[in-house]
Amino acid sequence: MPFLIIVGVVALIVVIVVIGILAHISAKKRREAMAALAMRLGLRFDPDKNRELARRYQFLNKLRSGSNRYAYNILSGNNEGHEVTLFDYHYETHSTDSKGRRQTHHHYFSFFILSLPGAFPELTIGKEGFFSKIGQALGYDDIDFESHEFSRKFCVRSKDKKFAYDFCNGRMIEYLLSNTDLTIEIEGEALAISFSGRLSPEKIEPNLKRLIRVRSLMPEYLFSRR
Repeated sequence: MPFLIIVGVVALIVVIVVIGILAHISAKKRREAMAALAMRLGLRFDPDKNRELARRYQFLNKLRSGSNRYAYNILSGNNEGHEVTLFDYHYETHSTDSKGRRQTHHHYFSFFILSLPGAFPELTIGKEGFFSKIGQALGYDDIDFESHEFSRKFCVRSKDKKFAYDFCNGRMIEYLLSNTDLTIEIEGEALAISFSGRLSPEKIEPNLKRLIRVRSLMPEYLFSRR
């Protein structure tokens, strides 16, 4: 029996080592692909953990969840005339199992931020689940629009309803109805979209283009007021 236990322990160690090696190789390939993408787009690339970036934008709902928050694999600079920052993001949550043991859960997603030439009130647009809970916690309701299809598919929340209606104009609604996976946040000078899980490197550029497209659909009179 002791021999079988030893074999089992050795096998477990081997599995852990193999998983670690594969994770290291995968992370290295991702960094290399992101660096190549940054070079092609004319952006700066920083693979290191950055906690200051997480603190700077923690007013955005999805960047203030959990603990041990940091950005990494950061692409930043000017693209198509806009200052943008794209990055992988990590945070932790904790739970206790039935035996009272504390467990750590790691969460990852991709985040895209475009700097706006002016400060705007908070506005969130996304599927009902996540933002409905955020809205209830902040004390304001989902905003309804003349497009019943849009109101059914998206949860839009802002304390400034006029801004929400101005932002969700006819062209924006049409675009979002053809891009129902988008989750959008605006607050201050930041326009952001986010995705659960880390996007594969080949999906970074197309989604950067979608972020810039969302910015282009914002009416220019919104900026003249700032």
